[in-house]
Amino acid sequence: MTQTHRPEVPQSRWRRAWPKTKKVLTYAFFVLVAGLLIALARNLDWGEIVRTLRSYQARTLVLAGAAAAGSYAVYCFFDVLGKYYVRHPLPVRQIIPVTFVCYAFNLNLSAWVGGIALRYRLYSRLGLRPAQVTRVFTLSVLTNWLGYMALAGAIFTFDGISPPPEWEVGATAIRMIGLSLMAVSLVYLGLCAFSRRRSWTVRGHEIHLPSFRLAVVQIVVGAANWSLMAAVIHFMLLERVSYAEVLAVLMVSSIAGVISHVPAGLGVIEAVFVGLLGSEMSHSAIIAGLIGYRVVYFLIPLMIATLVYVVLEARARKLRRSAAAQADAAQRKPVGERSTAR
Repeated sequence: MTQTHRPEVPQSRWRRAWPKTKKVLTYAFFVLVAGLLIALARNLDWGEIVRTLRSYQARTLVLAGAAAAGSYAVYCFFDVLGKYYVRHPLPVRQIIPVTFVCYAFNLNLSAWVGGIALRYRLYSRLGLRPAQVTRVFTLSVLTNWLGYMALAGAIFTFDGISPPPEWEVGATAIRMIGLSLMAVSLVYLGLCAFSRRRSWTVRGHEIHLPSFRLAVVQIVVGAANWSLMAAVIHFMLLERVSYAEVLAVLMVSSIAGVISHVPAGLGVIEAVFVGLLGSEMSHSAIIAGLIGYRVVYFLIPLMIATLVYVVLEARARKLRRSAAAQADAAQRKPVGERSTAR
């Protein structure tokens, strides 16, 4: 039987040059962010930052902590939605600690560590197949960004943010971005509601459209998570800026953080907040509030998640030993006892 070989199609110059171009653009962005941070650090009153951090009252910390806890609880619900989407047998009591650990590590150490690697490791030990874990992870990512697009789209469209005069992106461009984000959310809802074709295969992975009801819940809980995240920052800024402004600035800074690929958006979020709120608060007060936000929303949950992860690993090890002991005991039984047991 003869085999026919298809001639190799030469790659276009653009496709060959894109990896190098992407590297150059990434390095240029890092240099720009570094420059902004150095310029920002020189103009900060570090004494004011320390005084602000020391002046936090119990009420502020309690409110910020409650908002952070609410945000993490809502995010854990993302994977609960994944349970009903994938129809896997894990109970909710096992899903929540896994999702909490993954989210905390994701925020602090990048999506590759928390969002992907830990999810596969922990869910696989609980008995899910890789394909099931992939679908749970995909739904979680979709839920997060669908909520973002619906919320940010509404804010950008209805003048929730006014860029500084020195920004090249004007109010009209931001409004167009907002309309585009809202359109993506509406298209997704329309597909889930009316599409007759419910699944596609992309590179060997089967993609299933969720139901319209599940899609609506995705957008609602995704938007709720972002809203609670903004509430933490609002409280840590001592409520000196309106909640609506903080939410709008968070929407902008989050995209900048994703583009930069910096873990936790470190430095990028601060630069955007100072750029957009610098006329209403001192730069030092903004940085102090964001330091407090990182402690409440990033570092404390990471410490708790580390302990939970150790417990989950210990339980998984115990279950493996128990399963191995049972298998070994079954092998050692006499043949007659095995047949009787059957």
